[in-house]
Amino acid sequence: MKKNLLLMASILSLSLLTACSSTPKEEPKTAEGLFQQAQDYLQKTSYTKAAETFEKVELEHPYSALAAKSRLMAAYAYYEDKKYDDAIIALDRFIKYHPGNKDIAYAYYLKAMCYYEQIVDVSQDQSNTQKAMQALREVIIRFPNTEYAKDARLKLDLTVDHMAGQEMSIGRWYLGQENYLSALNRFSTVVNQYQTTTQIEEALYRQVEIYTILGLNTEAQKAYQVLEYNYPKSKWTKQAMRLIEKGMTDKKA
Repeated sequence: MKKNLLLMASILSLSLLTACSSTPKEEPKTAEGLFQQAQDYLQKTSYTKAAETFEKVELEHPYSALAAKSRLMAAYAYYEDKKYDDAIIALDRFIKYHPGNKDIAYAYYLKAMCYYEQIVDVSQDQSNTQKAMQALREVIIRFPNTEYAKDARLKLDLTVDHMAGQEMSIGRWYLGQENYLSALNRFSTVVNQYQTTTQIEEALYRQVEIYTILGLNTEAQKAYQVLEYNYPKSKWTKQAMRLIEKGMTDKKA
């Protein structure tokens, strides 16, 4: 979708001026001249200059036909420059003042991407992951039949799986510390809230493991039955079965 973003940025732009002469010229004064200059900076990957020049279009020509488009293009330039906070500010302004603009779906999608690109390893703070989830869902709800919604659905699945992965990581840490109840709470969160993620099989197994450790064999059996019914061929199911069998043997002894 990275290529799509660049493609959409090109589509959003306008072919406004003929090729420039090789001789030096004055700083552009018109909205069209500034916009073309910003486009030139963008093509040269001079993203900071591009963003500044796009913003200059809006500041110096607020009532021109290019003012709104320049605000959106400035946000794209900031995004490419990895200045996500600046991009989000520009996008929020665009969304607020131009809710009916033909490029509004792109604005919402680009905002979601700003958060998505800042997702970090599960061992770190996940506030941007949560914001990405909310922004991606908003794209899907508002613009369900667009290419942006299609890509947002794919990215949302990855984002949700990432959140589940964090719960699993913390749960494993608690388990290693023998803080079984805290670990169980984390694994149960995955079972209850992230059932469609790739983490679910291990989460169910960990429930069986902890219930067995705590001597709660009935609860261990229930968790195992859910795991075995849904994932009969999983490696986690085989490991859970061994725990159940061992628990039954220990009980008889």
